[in-house]
Amino acid sequence: MRNYIIKRVVISVFILFFVTLIIYGLVRAMPTSYVESMAIRLSQAPGSKPYDEWLAQLNAAYGLDQPFLVGWFTWAKEFCTGNFGDSWRFTMPVAQKFKEVIGVSFVMAAVSMFFELIIAIPLGIVAATKQYSRADYTISATALIGLSLPTFFFASLLKLAFAVKLGWFDTHGLVGRNFAQLSASGQFWDMAHHLVLPIITLVIIQVGSLMRYTRTNMLEVLNADYIRTARAKGLSEGRVVYHHAFRNTLIPLVTIIGGSLPGLFSGALITETLFSIPGIGYTSYQAMVGGDIPFTMFYLTFIAILTLAGNLISDILYAVVDPRVRLS
Repeated sequence: MRNYIIKRVVISVFILFFVTLIIYGLVRAMPTSYVESMAIRLSQAPGSKPYDEWLAQLNAAYGLDQPFLVGWFTWAKEFCTGNFGDSWRFTMPVAQKFKEVIGVSFVMAAVSMFFELIIAIPLGIVAATKQYSRADYTISATALIGLSLPTFFFASLLKLAFAVKLGWFDTHGLVGRNFAQLSASGQFWDMAHHLVLPIITLVIIQVGSLMRYTRTNMLEVLNADYIRTARAKGLSEGRVVYHHAFRNTLIPLVTIIGGSLPGLFSGALITETLFSIPGIGYTSYQAMVGGDIPFTMFYLTFIAILTLAGNLISDILYAVVDPRVRLS
């Protein structure tokens, strides 16, 4: 196991090398340039230098006048030493801005994943054990509806129904108008109240795929020979389903859960943008639109590292839950 982990880490480093190289090239080729926008704004001031001079000066200040590979090596050296630079869009250190917004996104992702698991897995098992029944058709149809609904459309329906028509929630934002006057507990519940609709959106949109995945794997396990043998021994149906079949269904589910690690930190860009939630997804969107290269590079590299780590965790968990698998 140790040799396998070391080997995978080394391979991941090489993969990360090429991934960051591609990301850097794409970021430098973004059509929106913060430097150009700033040069235009500065050149319009009375008595200011012309646009071309400002553009050359700013490119030199941010290292954008260097050749592609030289610029990438400069960025990689600073990144490896923990110097992520200053955000152009938010005028503060990238690490500081990241710490400010990551908490909201993590809470949203963790809560939505919790509800997704407790809803999707039991319903998937029920649909598999009662195949072609009314419950199976209802659950499958609900899952398909969730899979088919675009995030922006479903979020808009929720805001129209519960915010505009009923007035139970605000249409956007993380805090209410009187947030500063509330006590500590009041502020907590005020933020929780504003996260209800975004979390419902994430759960409904994501629960369908896990529900169908659970149903498919459960059906495959229930048709296995050892399940028929367990039933032939006279074991109760509950013990056959929840002790023998469900434990083997967990094997692919665990790998999916391990691979969802990046989702806990990457943020829900569309949902956060629609509800104006200041999480990492919405913040990264603002940075990309504004041509903020330092923040965009840090965010995309961070997600790449989490993705590689999530894949490694999935492989390790697969060997833990299935003794037949040996990693070498």
